[in-house]
Amino acid sequence: MSSADVLTWLNTVVLTLGDRPVTLLQLLSVPTLLIIGFLLIGWGSGALSRRLAARSVSPDLVHLIRRLFYIVALVLLGFTTLDLLNVPLTAFAFVSGAIAIGVGFGAQNIINNFISGWILMWERPIRIGDFLEVGDTRGTVEAINTRSTRIRRVDGVHLLIPNSQLLENTVVNWTLVDQVTRTSVRVGVAYGSPVRRVAELLEQAASEHPDLLGDPKPIVFFEDFGDNALIFDIFFWVLADSEKNIRKIRSDIRFRIDELFAAAGIVIAFPQRDVHLDGTLKLLDSRSPAHGAP
Repeated sequence: MSSADVLTWLNTVVLTLGDRPVTLLQLLSVPTLLIIGFLLIGWGSGALSRRLAARSVSPDLVHLIRRLFYIVALVLLGFTTLDLLNVPLTAFAFVSGAIAIGVGFGAQNIINNFISGWILMWERPIRIGDFLEVGDTRGTVEAINTRSTRIRRVDGVHLLIPNSQLLENTVVNWTLVDQVTRTSVRVGVAYGSPVRRVAELLEQAASEHPDLLGDPKPIVFFEDFGDNALIFDIFFWVLADSEKNIRKIRSDIRFRIDELFAAAGIVIAFPQRDVHLDGTLKLLDSRSPAHGAP
């Protein structure tokens, strides 16, 4: 078979879209174009992410740029494929209108979450790596996807939250601006303890911890005269990106407080009750009529 015969065979009209013929060469070119296009999109996305990461761009901004690149590249690939098949965009006007109506009635939640996802990635009120508190759930943001946001809870379980819930409900972002967080430790000492000395030891326990911030300085409050103890609170500021870090710091300070109090002879109070009996105890004779004696 000569080259002319091959060209004639490839230019054979296979089908007609409207009034536009589609040849065999065009049909064979479409899969090749799609395969090469997807490979180039994947390679370009990875190269763009690596270059942005090398310039110390924040992960959430890298994620947003990568998403935009994907969408633009896929749209261009789709237009190129249609142009290769000589298919005008007006041929899809009716179909796209019907799809839009169907989507509007049947996929409101999907569209809502999709738009919310782009708002989250664009305005960046929540970023990858932030520590969030959503209702009773606490965890670190691992990915902001088109429909939902993936959060790793403090117990290690992954949780998918619809993007619309993050915009419509109250969300506590512990690390939105910085990682500075205030926390406290409460302790009760027995009545009769030297309260000034207790305050000094509490300040010492906090100041010795390397992860506490020096400004603002830790502050001790003699909070209350409790039922069983004199209540003291010590407030301090730390740099922490998760609840685990804060709990670890509080635990270290409690260990140190126990050591300092034991060395100073200060007793950490525990619940106790004093029982006072008022009246006369009467002993009943076992031979009395009340006990059935004859």
